[in-house]
Amino acid sequence: MSIEVVDLKKFYGEQAAIGGISFKVNTREIVGFLGPNGAGKSTTMKILTGFIPATSGSAKVCGFDVESDSIEARKRIGYLPEHNPLYLDLYVKEYLQFVGGIYQLPNLKSRVAEMIDLVGLEREQTKKIGALSKGYRQRVGLAQSIIHDPDVLILDEPTSGLDPNQLVEIRELIKQIGRTKTVMLSTHIMQEVEAICDRIIIINNGLLVADDTSKTLQSSGKKHVVLVEFDADTQVSSKNLMAIDSVTGVKQLENASNWLVESNDGSDLRKKISQAALKNSWLVLSMKTEEKSLEQVFKELTKG
Repeated sequence: MSIEVVDLKKFYGEQAAIGGISFKVNTREIVGFLGPNGAGKSTTMKILTGFIPATSGSAKVCGFDVESDSIEARKRIGYLPEHNPLYLDLYVKEYLQFVGGIYQLPNLKSRVAEMIDLVGLEREQTKKIGALSKGYRQRVGLAQSIIHDPDVLILDEPTSGLDPNQLVEIRELIKQIGRTKTVMLSTHIMQEVEAICDRIIIINNGLLVADDTSKTLQSSGKKHVVLVEFDADTQVSSKNLMAIDSVTGVKQLENASNWLVESNDGSDLRKKISQAALKNSWLVLSMKTEEKSLEQVFKELTKG
């Protein structure tokens, strides 16, 4: 077990930033840590990385308590905060040598070269960090966070402000790193979560509201939605469809032959729609279940 959090709480005065959350992250697992602004994501990450103490509860990294065994826990963590703190007047290679020196790494020169190759900084290594684009600065941040070969990588908004090409490149890099390390990342980009995360943890108002895979979360809940395409000559109306047992809502799409039909009792409507089509001589061209988007799931779990 790489990360273990038990009833973690953090109060600022009487205000609860984290109200008592518990979760575990397995070895070599990429977990998306989601929540609206102010939900407690960054606070949780700062506690895990030893930047601030918890009010109560416990957090362990690779079996070491982040408070009582802080040094041992931090040795095993690589951290990229939301606002990537870099020395802009240093050259890329010079900066990574500086960071590696702090960790007292053996074979520092070869390790720096390895990091530059891993994150794709070969052409930029002799430039000052201040002259780099946002995407390349993020690469430098990732390189400094893994230069000491940590077991756990914690990334807070690692792709914030990147252009579409940079997004794809950084995502691929995180997936590559996740093959050998545990990765916990915070983001507001749902496509990013679906693309790279094995599991999703969602918190809201300092409380955990979901902990599962993306697919399970998208298929959860009682609402069942079916997209039905009728033949263009088929005469069907919202009244006809609402008369089908268990149907609670219908919507005609821009293509007038296509309808969204939904149920709130968990019923699979496909059989009932087929029976109604047979009875009313409707010609059905296609019918498929529509999954909720991860964005919809997020909204449902965090609204209010």
